[in-house]
Amino acid sequence: MLSRGSGVRKRVSIRRNVAALSMPVLLSSLFQRLVSIVDIFMVGGLGAAAIAATGLGQLLIFVVMTVFWGLATGATVVIAHLWGAGRRLEARRAAFASLLFSALLAVAATLLGLFFGEDVARFMGASSDVMAFASDYIRLVFLYFAFTAGLNTLSAIMQGTGNTKTPMQAVILVNILHIVIAYPLIYGHYGFPRMGVVGAAYAINLSEMCGFIYLLVQALRKGYLKVGRPDLVLLRKVWNIGYPVALERIAQQSGQLFYSKFIIGYGTAAYAAHQIGLSIESLSFMPGAGMGIAASTLMGQALGARKIRRAHLSHTEALRLAILVMAAMALLFFCLPHQLIALFTSDAEVIEKGSVFLRLVAFAQVPLAISFVYAGSLRGTGDTHYVFLVTLIAMWGIRVLFSYIAAVPLHLSLYAVWGVFLIDWFFRAAAFAWRYQRRDLHSVTI
Repeated sequence: MLSRGSGVRKRVSIRRNVAALSMPVLLSSLFQRLVSIVDIFMVGGLGAAAIAATGLGQLLIFVVMTVFWGLATGATVVIAHLWGAGRRLEARRAAFASLLFSALLAVAATLLGLFFGEDVARFMGASSDVMAFASDYIRLVFLYFAFTAGLNTLSAIMQGTGNTKTPMQAVILVNILHIVIAYPLIYGHYGFPRMGVVGAAYAINLSEMCGFIYLLVQALRKGYLKVGRPDLVLLRKVWNIGYPVALERIAQQSGQLFYSKFIIGYGTAAYAAHQIGLSIESLSFMPGAGMGIAASTLMGQALGARKIRRAHLSHTEALRLAILVMAAMALLFFCLPHQLIALFTSDAEVIEKGSVFLRLVAFAQVPLAISFVYAGSLRGTGDTHYVFLVTLIAMWGIRVLFSYIAAVPLHLSLYAVWGVFLIDWFFRAAAFAWRYQRRDLHSVTI
């Protein structure tokens, strides 16, 4: 039985471990999203159609990344359990098998994007002025997609071992290169031709390629990969945990496509405001998602080592940090919406609509924090099927269905369609918390 002083010291120690692991993940998530934010910011001077086209291209990439996020989560959980149990060789074999499988899937994704990307954009209702920018952007980002997928998989592998600093370094490198490359390529400075949206695509591609190479070199140097014949048994474990996450992300992103289609129906200014608002919200959203990754890793390592109390305490500390960060961001979004939107555009209509969006978003931040951490902890226990089912119900049974009813039969305002996502996230927070409270961690095996 732990004494009161010993229990306090243990909690403080775990809090420090959570911070040490989660802060690099938080910063990595933030910097990763900054790549997309910088793209939107840089093309802002080209007009609303260019902003909408860039956002549309990014959304298609996010949809395709669903499978890779699933694989990455499976790799993180399996590697975390093996690493925590001291089975390092098996962890390295699982890492190599995951990376190889990711490369094969990336080839298929590239072909699908090149052949069908523009058709999907048109299906979503992109107007001719948006498609004039979107066609080349979509083609180029899919052409280099293997580097995006590889960067994501290698980051997940390292996070499973508890090394969150190296992925953070890679994402910082990507951001620095992206900022240096994007401006001259988009606007034609320092001897470069003016390439517009195409320049933005090249900037992302080249910077992520460099980030992937950096992580691959570090993974080989630090011995995270056991190169050889892929271990199909371990890969099956990775996929059994990962495929529900892939289905979850497919449900989420396909739902986002339909949700965005309803918003596009309100005009280019509405979708531009939506895209800028999402980019700003990601300043809170991505750190929250990062806390979810940290919760998943800490849960997996603690359960692998059979330290159940540590698993519960790690979850609690991750939850506190997430709520603190996202509540602070909620205040910022609510108090300074006009100023934040105006950083991206001077279009008065976009600023007006985007400001309302940010104020609505502010009310979703705490349930978002709860959802991210509880879902991350559940994934760390291997309970990915439940997370998928909740996401499916929330996205399609609540967000898509209710926004369709608001937009089509009832012809309600844009703000009513935006407001539906609040119901979505409050439902998820309650459902994930309920499940975790009833989860017996002593019985968890991977």
